[in-house]
Amino acid sequence: MKLKSDKGISIIKLIIVFLIILIGIGIIYEATHDDTTYPTRPGNVGTGNVGDGEEEVLTYPKLNKVKKDIAQFVKNEKTCDWIYDPATSVGDSYSSFTGIADSSSASSFAGKSFAPASTQSFSDSISSSSVNFESAVEESDYLGFSVGGAKNSTSYRENIENNYFPLETDITYEGIYYDYYFDTGKNGSTNDGEMFYPTYSKAVSKDPISGEEEYFLSVGLNSNIKESDFRREHLNLILVLDISGSMDARLDGYYYDSYTGERQTELNPDSKKLKMKLAEEALAMTLDTLEDYDNVGIVLFDDAAYRAKEMDLMINTDVDTLKEKILSVDARGGTNFDAAYKVATEMIKEDELFNIEGFTNRIIVITDAMPNVGTTTKEGLKKEMYANAQEGIYTSFVGIGVDFNTNLVKNITDIRGANYYSISEVEEFKKILSDEFDFMVTPLVYDLDLSLSSDTYEIEAVYGTDSIDSEKANIMHVNTLFPSSSNSSGDVKGGLVVLQLKKKADAKDGAMDVVVSYETIDGEKKENKAAVDFKTDGKEFYDNDGIRKGIALARYVSTVKDWIAYERDDNKDYLVTNECGIIPWSMPSLGENERQSVSLKVGKEYKEIFAKLKDYLTSEMNEVNDNTMQQEIDILEKLIK
Repeated sequence: MKLKSDKGISIIKLIIVFLIILIGIGIIYEATHDDTTYPTRPGNVGTGNVGDGEEEVLTYPKLNKVKKDIAQFVKNEKTCDWIYDPATSVGDSYSSFTGIADSSSASSFAGKSFAPASTQSFSDSISSSSVNFESAVEESDYLGFSVGGAKNSTSYRENIENNYFPLETDITYEGIYYDYYFDTGKNGSTNDGEMFYPTYSKAVSKDPISGEEEYFLSVGLNSNIKESDFRREHLNLILVLDISGSMDARLDGYYYDSYTGERQTELNPDSKKLKMKLAEEALAMTLDTLEDYDNVGIVLFDDAAYRAKEMDLMINTDVDTLKEKILSVDARGGTNFDAAYKVATEMIKEDELFNIEGFTNRIIVITDAMPNVGTTTKEGLKKEMYANAQEGIYTSFVGIGVDFNTNLVKNITDIRGANYYSISEVEEFKKILSDEFDFMVTPLVYDLDLSLSSDTYEIEAVYGTDSIDSEKANIMHVNTLFPSSSNSSGDVKGGLVVLQLKKKADAKDGAMDVVVSYETIDGEKKENKAAVDFKTDGKEFYDNDGIRKGIALARYVSTVKDWIAYERDDNKDYLVTNECGIIPWSMPSLGENERQSVSLKVGKEYKEIFAKLKDYLTSEMNEVNDNTMQQEIDILEKLIK
């Protein structure tokens, strides 16, 4: 009996040892493998078809390690951690108030001047909402790219709709392009599996006003990133909310009209929502878009900046309670964006997750962008944002209201990793968050330069980049490329930059040598070379509908900008005539931050030009079979009346 017992014990011991070995193997495998694909670094993106017809999909053990590293920061319970109290909070001001106080409608508290709180009811509270929208566009397998800078033209459209004269920065080439999908001319090419690759299309097209023959080259922005493989990195994110007095204006009104006339917020508050409420809703909805391991803080600012919520993982956050706190904040005081941006930067840099691989850093500012406290110059604010970008902290703006200061934001976002939207309603922002948030926070290509060498052509103008100084010495520059969706035909949203070429005197047709260089998010330098044969026979032609649509929309934007400069700024150099045709746009002198309204007007000269442009766009819309261009025709009809 003892022998059988000993034998049984030995078998049990062997089983235990075997189980221990299996467990050990599992632990080692778990520590070194992660089967989830994370194409968030350019060198590590699933690249499509490569070698022997097999598909290469890379995996990322490092992000599995990230989750283990941040496990120590996960708490046992969810908390709100809201620390802002308008009665007691003392913010960082960095400087004194330099703007104008609206004493006619302000109250005083603790020595500060505040605008009155909104009296608008808020029955459509979103304190328990979540974003769950399906894209209306059927998607293809592969993503493309679009440039940074403006990601829509809502400010332009809303100003026209409300009979205000837009600024020339309200409408941008890249913002208009991002409203449309483009055939990028790739024709099945994949460029040896590179994450990003350009393609080129050519066109000869007559100016619809002058009839002059013009030459164009489009740059298609393509990727080998599969939609199914794409996943953004975790975020170190600061959400910055403008709670200054100007946010207490109506969405369809100009706050600073109060200094020359009746204040907009004295009108019926139920007819239009106030900017402050839309801004709060936008911030609350952004929280619903975030993931468990995103590390998030909140800053508020008026005359000063306030740490409303210190950074913490979303998995630790009581989101419903936090949204209730956000939705209860009132507008007040001046606009010290400078202080808020510095506090947001400090919060990211001092956080323990700042330098952990697998996280990307971003500050999202929700504002009408009319600073009047602290650093207010474009040069000063851009310097701060540029310094952040060099350290991997990038910036996005969400502009609120018809008086959103695109003049300022267009200039200070002329850096790597930056972009901005303007919004006028909740549903619009919900769609942005649902369709584009992961793209919005994931820059993948920086400092893209295209140089053109040709005995026949030189670059005359560039349409659709995010760089103000987009063309210099025959080089096109783009600050940043972000991932962008494709439709079922493979057309890319905003996936085009168009170059207008000038034919040299007495030059014969010939090939152009095009060199594209850029930097990946990992700092790797890349280069792409191509020879583009551009032969003409005196007839109009378009390689595809993508370049045709891009040319039509570029002419539309140029004409609108010419009109704004001619009639709003009284600049006679921008009168479009039958002799000169549509004038390629260049930046004139810019105004101040505190934006006032100018009533919409269209003189006889431009009514005739817009009528011709309307006929041209209608024809091109039919040629490229894109009925969404009707929105531009509708605006022209309003301007012609």
